[in-house]
Amino acid sequence: MGDHNSECRIALVGIMVEDGDSVARINGLLHEYGGYIIGRMGIPYQEKGVSVISVVMDAPQSAVSALTGKLGMLPGVTCKCLYGKR
Repeated sequence: MGDHNSECRIALVGIMVEDGDSVARINGLLHEYGGYIIGRMGIPYQEKGVSVISVVMDAPQSAVSALTGKLGMLPGVTCKCLYGKR
């Protein structure tokens, strides 16, 4: 991982966590794809019982899709992705 070439694109991955039991697995997946991650920010919103995580990646679309697919299958986790134009 982390092999940045012309097929890599900037992606913003938004993760909504409504089940705290999934946090350890989320962190494991983010660690697994850490070579592509430029930065991340987590915001706990305790009043609503939810956490929001934004992750910025520079990666091939296949790696971003693999990560978002794995995240989206976790209980209580919603994940969406936005790609830069280039």
